[in-house]
Amino acid sequence: MRRRLAAVAVLLCLTATSALADQRWMTVLLDGRKVGNLEIDRDLAGDKVTTTQVLNFRLTRVHTPILLQTRIKTVESPLGAPLAFYASTNMSSQQNLVQGEVRDDGAFQVANTVGGQSKVNLLIWPTGASLAEGQRLSMVAHGFKPGTTYQIRNFDAVKQQVANVEVAVIGDEVVDMPDDRRETVHHLRESLVGATGDHSVDIWVDNQGYIRRGISPLLGFRLEMAACSEACAKAPDQDVDLLRAAMIQSPRPMVMGLRAAPVRYTVTVRGNYPQPFVETDEQRVNSIGDGVYIIDVGFGRMTDHEAAPSPEDTAPNAWVQSDSPQIRAFAKQITGDATSDLQRMRRLRSYISDYISRKGLDVGYASALETMESRNGDCTEHAVLLTALARSMGIPARVVTGIVYVERMGGVSRVFVPHAWTQAFIDGRWISFDSAQRRFDSTHIALGVGNGDPWRFFAAMSTLGHITIDRAVAASNLMDLPMPSGITANIGGGGKGSD
Repeated sequence: MRRRLAAVAVLLCLTATSALADQRWMTVLLDGRKVGNLEIDRDLAGDKVTTTQVLNFRLTRVHTPILLQTRIKTVESPLGAPLAFYASTNMSSQQNLVQGEVRDDGAFQVANTVGGQSKVNLLIWPTGASLAEGQRLSMVAHGFKPGTTYQIRNFDAVKQQVANVEVAVIGDEVVDMPDDRRETVHHLRESLVGATGDHSVDIWVDNQGYIRRGISPLLGFRLEMAACSEACAKAPDQDVDLLRAAMIQSPRPMVMGLRAAPVRYTVTVRGNYPQPFVETDEQRVNSIGDGVYIIDVGFGRMTDHEAAPSPEDTAPNAWVQSDSPQIRAFAKQITGDATSDLQRMRRLRSYISDYISRKGLDVGYASALETMESRNGDCTEHAVLLTALARSMGIPARVVTGIVYVERMGGVSRVFVPHAWTQAFIDGRWISFDSAQRRFDSTHIALGVGNGDPWRFFAAMSTLGHITIDRAVAASNLMDLPMPSGITANIGGGGKGSD
């Protein structure tokens, strides 16, 4: 499973509040190891301010280098009024594009191109939201007096979403810079309003509101950007294997007989992560305090309050193109004369397990259409394509983000690794289907569910690097296992897996 997309998202969050005069460069580090650079250009021409940010990012997965580039351009008035935004990312072999321009009536016409498929829609600009120049002007207007707090609304051109950010001025500090320089800058702390857990970003800005340094936690790493010369920013990158860092040692060998039965895990999560796991019809979660959780994974209805499908569980989106004629025809071809949704899902799962024939270690995050055409990818491509095929047949489906046990990966044995699979709503409950692993078993621990959008997917991975699995106990039925003191069992019963 890839985590580099999350790195891109965090960097965009860090840089979204800056608009820099002329051309400036920043080096990008993970735990002190150089992994990329950021070039930022600001051009003031007439009544338009154009800010262009180009992020080059290099990571490694099992000795395979992954080169990513994200380019964002925003156009605003000198007072920060939004006029246009453009973004391109190369999460896979196909470039993903976003282009938005304001119309005479104030709405934005937005064109999205993902996996070779383009869609155009209208966006009513969110009240108070700002792009790069507007965010910089807001920081300068509020000043840098220690103790000052205020809120700004940052518009993310890549996700086309607004982040409500609370800014706190910490004070002035002397900061060491990569070019053996020291600068006196203003320390600010940005936090998403209403967010839980350790998600704050620290930035250091000069008097004009230009970012000179930024630090953020990233999946167990310390992500850092620092302003420096072009030569410094373009210095050779170093290898950082995020997959290796995300692995979680298993407390015991998870043999096939154990995987076929319900399993109770005792898990410790370090740090402030109030809801690190999700409850589903196959997983029950109980907190016993101090970051320790009891997680039961089985095959029957584990909870009595799992939500029914939402509209986004049946709707197409830019990544899960279930309304595509190609996707619909492909699903019908695979399912043939199947007479029930369960039978259709089993045929889809079985077919896709063999259809995606190349394990693409260099793929970031591909859409369903791209994966159908390339037959290349790993667990995220499996999950997104299977979800799209299910939705194209009217079966509610969603992508699950979590971890799964493997006997060996990247030279490491008996570990849980990041993973993704599909859940379909059949006969009144959510049932898992894993085409990458060929079957769902009790070593699948869910961290979150989503609609297949990559940003939702990687948001669920924020606890990776903070999880320890302390114990795994099997039972033919989890009702046989006593709950810890003070916890009441609410399991609906065991049963055989669906896939």
